Amino acid sequence: MQNAVVLGAGMVGSVMAVDMARAGGFEVAVADVNEAALEKAAARARQAGAELRTINADLSDPASVRRVVEPADIVLGAGASRLGFATLRAVIEAGRNYCDISFMSEDALELDSLAKEQGVTAVVDCGVAPGMSNLLAGYGRAKLDRCENIEIYVGGLPRERRWPFEYKAGFSPADVIEEYTRPSRIVEHGKIVQREALSEPELMDFEGVGTLEAFNTDGLRSLAYTMDAPFMKEKTLRYPGHIELMRVLRAMGLFDHESIEVGGAHVRPIDVTSRLMFPMWTYEEGEEDLTVMRIIVEGERAGEKRRFVWDLLDFYDRESRATSMARTTAFPCAIVARMIAAGEVSETGVLAPEKLGAMPGVTERVLEELERRGVRFSGPGA
Repeated sequence: MQNAVVLGAGMVGSVMAVDMARAGGFEVAVADVNEAALEKAAARARQAGAELRTINADLSDPASVRRVVEPADIVLGAGASRLGFATLRAVIEAGRNYCDISFMSEDALELDSLAKEQGVTAVVDCGVAPGMSNLLAGYGRAKLDRCENIEIYVGGLPRERRWPFEYKAGFSPADVIEEYTRPSRIVEHGKIVQREALSEPELMDFEGVGTLEAFNTDGLRSLAYTMDAPFMKEKTLRYPGHIELMRVLRAMGLFDHESIEVGGAHVRPIDVTSRLMFPMWTYEEGEEDLTVMRIIVEGERAGEKRRFVWDLLDFYDRESRATSMARTTAFPCAIVARMIAAGEVSETGVLAPEKLGAMPGVTERVLEELERRGVRFSGPGA
């Protein structure tokens, strides 16, 4: 039996760990500095009829990460974006294969040479978006002689809209704010250009959800550099009205990280915002969410125009009490981690999911495994 270590016991990491344990073949440990999160992860596993070993460890310390992953045959990463790059480096330095979902701002491909030197396979951004969006974009591109356009639309939303935000965070709220402040890279006429986050809103209709608003976020990530399509963009989906509210808060400076003086004390606006707003963005126990996504790949094959479209609409799972965002993010990572551990993905280096999408049989296998877990994509190969 192989050993799997999951770094992070939050909403996504706990679902990852349980999925690895339930499917069999692995002794699974989950590591986190938060004892309450570890206890919740263990309870989730017991409810599912599985067992987890918990490890209390400071994952902000690369030396601690290396110690934790030392006995692992495969490591899965579900840490905060601010820890993502350092964690990736630590796991590679430990010589362990890795599959990660961290929304790190750094370029993970900078560690490609190190991973190859260590003989490590490290798949990054392997969640829902980035993740499945990249995988399907790579899969669609491989079916074309020439790719002209790639569009990605994705959002995690509460099923019930509640004033004032009509939104709750299915993952780290701090990472959500990062999406609202980080400049968005898109590709136009073959060149990478930047747009302000929350810009270029458009209304779109989705069956089963209704009308949503889409806006620019920095979600193309590696696709902007690995795909040879002249036009590419990624937009986040929210209920109408959310964009304007977030733009007002940002314009007020409430997302700023530089300290200001208030009544003789120095505070960071983002800390105040986090203290006041994030509790309202946290799902209550049993509160239901949904994930909606559309991926469009257009181009030409054998002289004919081709257009591939994949849609996903997934809901909170009442049986496991797992949020849709946690499920749709955790399952792709767990599935690919198992494929790495089985030698089905053996290329060394730091790999973006679109590279896996171009590998024969990988996308079909991932879609099939997701279907078994109740996550269903419509479209080619599904």
